[in-house]
Amino acid sequence: MAQYVLRRLVQSLFVLAGLTIVVFFVTRQIGDVARLMLPIDATEQQYLEMRQALGLNEPLLMQFGRYVLDLLRGDFGMSIWQNVPAMDLVVSRFPATALLAFATLIFSLAVALPVGIAAALKPGSIFDRIATVVSIFGLSVPTFWLALLMITVLSVQLGWFRTSGYGGLEYLVLPMLAISAQSIGRLAQVVKTAMLDVLNAQYLVTARSKGLFEHVILIRHGLRNALLPIVTIIGDELIGLLNGSVVIEVIFGWPGIGKLTIDAIERRDFAVIQASVLFVAITVIVVNLVVDLIYAWLDPRIRYS
Repeated sequence: MAQYVLRRLVQSLFVLAGLTIVVFFVTRQIGDVARLMLPIDATEQQYLEMRQALGLNEPLLMQFGRYVLDLLRGDFGMSIWQNVPAMDLVVSRFPATALLAFATLIFSLAVALPVGIAAALKPGSIFDRIATVVSIFGLSVPTFWLALLMITVLSVQLGWFRTSGYGGLEYLVLPMLAISAQSIGRLAQVVKTAMLDVLNAQYLVTARSKGLFEHVILIRHGLRNALLPIVTIIGDELIGLLNGSVVIEVIFGWPGIGKLTIDAIERRDFAVIQASVLFVAITVIVVNLVVDLIYAWLDPRIRYS
């Protein structure tokens, strides 16, 4: 196991190295960085001073070498927009993104698990058909449209929740509901399919012959053996929530990494953009590694070497 973790970490370093190269050169191909950062009425002298301050007068490869050396020292650059270290700014926004992501995932699981199990117990029933239709609707409806609809009805007309901001439940509920629709749809279908695969397995028949209660059979024997595909989709959902809730964060003014990245793009703050991309990449690598380790814990037959 230790060798597997070490090998994955080494592979992750190559992934981060490749991502660093791509992000660095792509951000410098969208135009003259100095002119993009300056106002339209900036003088030529201000332009030249900005290029000198950013080190843009050096050859591109030399700029990249200096950038890599700074990364190795833990220096991700300064945010020109906020005038603070770029990575510190990104890390400060992570708790808001993590709160929204984990709250959405927990709520989605609380809805999708019982719905998927119940649909698997009675395939083809009215409940199964309704659950399938609702799941497909959740997967198909645009997140931004659902968010705007909820703001109009639940906030503006009924006044139940706040339209934007960050704080208690009155701020969290709407973005969580808006972004959870697709997660619930995917999770419910995966849970149903996974449970259908194990409900007629021989070990469940044996458990029933021993006189065990049905809920014990379903949870202890059925759901546990169906968890591998469920854990896979949970990991994918968590990754998507941690780095894919940009639209929701912008609509609801949620101060997470997604909104920070959009604001940095609008202000041409490339240090913050690069730090955000690298931070999200590290998060994805960590989540994928944890999911793989959970596999081995759930199924003793899985051994990594």
